[in-house]
Amino acid sequence: MTLTFKDSKINAHFQIIYGSDGFNRKYFTQNKNDQLLTIAWNKGDTQKVVVDEVTYDFPANAILPLVANQTFRFENAEAIVAWQFNRDFYCIIDHDEEVSCVGFLFYGSSQAMFILPDKKEEDKINMLLKVFKDEFETSDAIQGEMLRMLLVRLIITITRLAKKQYIGTQNEEENTKFNLYREYNIMVEKNYRTHHEVQYYASALNKSPKTLANVFALYGKKTPLQIIQERLASEAKRLLYYTDKSVKEIAAEIGFEDTSHFSRFFKKQTSLTPTEFKNSIKNTQ
Repeated sequence: MTLTFKDSKINAHFQIIYGSDGFNRKYFTQNKNDQLLTIAWNKGDTQKVVVDEVTYDFPANAILPLVANQTFRFENAEAIVAWQFNRDFYCIIDHDEEVSCVGFLFYGSSQAMFILPDKKEEDKINMLLKVFKDEFETSDAIQGEMLRMLLVRLIITITRLAKKQYIGTQNEEENTKFNLYREYNIMVEKNYRTHHEVQYYASALNKSPKTLANVFALYGKKTPLQIIQERLASEAKRLLYYTDKSVKEIAAEIGFEDTSHFSRFFKKQTSLTPTEFKNSIKNTQ
């Protein structure tokens, strides 16, 4: 079942999908034109989810945020409830303060984030889902605003859970440091194709590279440079896996003027040259 709201005047698109055994997303082929963020809730047993050809265990009752340019599929898609929306329906970055650092859900970490609600929060989200469904039965001039308000409530609820699960209770100073970490990730997502150096992001954030490194050390082992490099490598792998673009075209698309430089970078990140990676895909298929 798919419940869909669209406003052609502003290109807004929001939908809820549930009980659909064919639900997936193929960004580089069938879904590239609908730039939808996804909040996926596994209402069934633990299952496998494949995101950009990396397989994860998707725990029962867990919630997984997914960005627009990710390709994904589920072992048991029928058990998934998914909220999907585009920037024109609700922009998570422009309204970041309104929803209490929602950027954390989608851009706060370079890793897949599985959020586990407790019984009280599960009941709250189930109730929200019911209200969403009820609202789709009322088609009037304010339906879009009502759905948008419900989505904000859902995002705030999940964000609170995610912050509690992944970073714990924070004082004001820790919140400031975390916001810097999150803003860096958002900036990398916006600019990784054109800016590969930490200095660019540090300057934009009015911080030194050393300050960024110290803050990053609080939230994991990855350095600011590793965040950039992993984002470049993941995009390169997506393009190699899902498109027929040449190595030269891919290198240019993600900001490498020299193809040999890109090949050396890719091999350092993956232990394979781009050509070897492409051949390994063909062999697997």
